[in-house]
Amino acid sequence: MKKKVISMVLAMAMTAGVLAGCGGGTTAETPATQEASEAASETPATETASGEQEVLEFYHGYFHDEATWYPAVVMREIYQEFADQHADGPVKFEPIALDGGSDQVLQIATNEIAGGSFPDMVDFAGYQVPLAAVSQELVYDMKGYIDSEGLESKVGLNYTANQVDGKIYTVHDQLTTLGFWYNADAYAAAGATTPDTWKTFDDMAAAMDTLRANGAEGAYAYSAGQGSIRLFNTYMGLLNKDYASSALTADIINSEEFATAFKTVAAMDQANGSANASDNVGDFQADFQAGNCYTWFNGVWAAGALTEVDFEAKPAIFPGSVSIANAGGGLTISAGLSEAQTALALEFVKYMTSDEVQSRIFLEVQANPCNADVDLNALAADNASVAALAEACALANSASTIVSTTDSVWGGDVQTAIINKLIECSVEGTDIDAKLAELQAELTALIG
Repeated sequence: MKKKVISMVLAMAMTAGVLAGCGGGTTAETPATQEASEAASETPATETASGEQEVLEFYHGYFHDEATWYPAVVMREIYQEFADQHADGPVKFEPIALDGGSDQVLQIATNEIAGGSFPDMVDFAGYQVPLAAVSQELVYDMKGYIDSEGLESKVGLNYTANQVDGKIYTVHDQLTTLGFWYNADAYAAAGATTPDTWKTFDDMAAAMDTLRANGAEGAYAYSAGQGSIRLFNTYMGLLNKDYASSALTADIINSEEFATAFKTVAAMDQANGSANASDNVGDFQADFQAGNCYTWFNGVWAAGALTEVDFEAKPAIFPGSVSIANAGGGLTISAGLSEAQTALALEFVKYMTSDEVQSRIFLEVQANPCNADVDLNALAADNASVAALAEACALANSASTIVSTTDSVWGGDVQTAIINKLIECSVEGTDIDAKLAELQAELTALIG
């Protein structure tokens, strides 16, 4: 398998959420528009000025056909069922699937925000809500609704992770959850210690050395490159969770923790070999399933693909009981909607985080649901694929330390820069200290 060693902007792996068109949202009300708003309020909330029924447009990225990605079909069905349930209501719910790619979530939203507006409702699919939308008060604060409806446990991690100054502007119905998968049979045959015993990253490095020494010819220890950012991400969380959870500063870049995490992971990558490094962790799936890659850094949702392999594939979290669980941006509502549109949008958030829909997201979409009330183990009974997913989710959700992804905290450009330097370090003989100095200078320039 040919591994790429090029620079790319990383796409979110959890979903393929996209946003490729303008919605019908209006600007948030300001003192200058208050008089016009009051005049408009004389028109019935369920109709436009022309007397036509109002529409709530919801943009999402689940456009894929069944053969390409079946979960997209399930998500569209879920959305359509809500639309059908409210077909006779005062506002028409219109889910719109767009196929431009997840990067357009930010691109299109940013374009609208620049014009002082925001789409009616979107799914950011893990991307953060642009700060400009918050500062201009273009997005609706859902916290009051969540509190009044008693939805704290239904929105789960969103309630704390997505709370900004006491407000909640977005709710993601699925959590980006990252641990990894390992070939338990290969570990046993090589005599390598297993992830559940690793207390430190040195323990993991030793296990990788054992796999390389005693593994099958042509096999390799782990999927480096994009996978390595998960090692760096979690090692930073283990060394200093505040650093891993805070905006990147010069102090963090030049800290002992940053240097230790980078040099440790870089040394592991160099031992693993440049042939086993790629900026796309998906490049390693076929090798892992074929038994040639012993440790595959990918999210919990890969469980379904691992039930038919010829070995025992087990989920794990990172050394020291660290996992990555990130709510990120999800369902986000314009602050400029009518009262009736807002009510329907909020009802949709309640619907998407309900026990029933969240169970479908777990069983059929095979993602980690945000709803903390859903009993994953009970749902997973007698289903090998979902049982593996439940185990992976349980490990990640119960980790001693849970951190967000590097890109969600420090930004995608920072994450890409770190990945690229780690890939460069995977080349035999590369001076890791010199690469660290280059990275620190690059990141310092990036943050200004």
